[in-house]
Amino acid sequence: MVDFGRSSSISIAKLLGWAGALFLLLPSFVIIPVSFTTHHYLSLPDEGLSLQHYQNLFSNPLWLGAIGQSLLIAVLAAVLAVITGTLGAIGLWRIASRFGDSLRNLMLMPLIVPPIVSALAFYKAWVAFGLLDSYIGIIIAHAVLAVPYVIITVTTSLSNFDGRLEQAARNLGANAWEAMWLIIVPVIKPGILSGAVLAFLASWDEIVVTLFISSQKIMTLPKAIWNGIRDNIDPTVAAVGSLVIVITLAATCIRLYRQSRVGA
Repeated sequence: MVDFGRSSSISIAKLLGWAGALFLLLPSFVIIPVSFTTHHYLSLPDEGLSLQHYQNLFSNPLWLGAIGQSLLIAVLAAVLAVITGTLGAIGLWRIASRFGDSLRNLMLMPLIVPPIVSALAFYKAWVAFGLLDSYIGIIIAHAVLAVPYVIITVTTSLSNFDGRLEQAARNLGANAWEAMWLIIVPVIKPGILSGAVLAFLASWDEIVVTLFISSQKIMTLPKAIWNGIRDNIDPTVAAVGSLVIVITLAATCIRLYRQSRVGA
């Protein structure tokens, strides 16, 4: 017997969910028609469509350099954050005490502290260490901001890990490092990969700290977008935003498709 009341409740919930998602996403899609404007300022196309701003994006060394620098910094920062965050999460999981919980909360502070406060702190510290306006300084700062995401995802995976597997490996002669790399890491691999993606996105999107600890020597994509809006409102910014939206939607659709295939 079909429960029509429950089915209708689920349908209404799905409808409200999609309505909420569209409410949040639709303002972002306004940038797509703006990217095809024929004008040299941000505006909706009223005299036809033009690809000149996309051409400028892929031919202007400033934008290409900004994309390349952002990719390099984000990848290196994500690698550093994954290594640090994974080791930290495993270490805190082993401690399993009030001290470990307090230390975990301390490591999650970059998510709580306002970005402007973090930027001021990094600026003062990097001036003292001589890391201001350097790639090493930017990568380390981005990694510090991204570590909490890795800790959260890896800790979540560790919560479902059966500690008896590690004990069995130790009883068979594996040392602590071998047990970690051969037993623990393969099991929590989904959490590590999720943390890597979040760490990459956190670095790719970072702007406040980057503005404080870098000048013209380092030009990431968010910084180039900021300059394009602040100085001359370059419509190329809209082209960049449109490509980011399309890539994000494509990646989301691919992931949903894979999940549906696995579920089937």
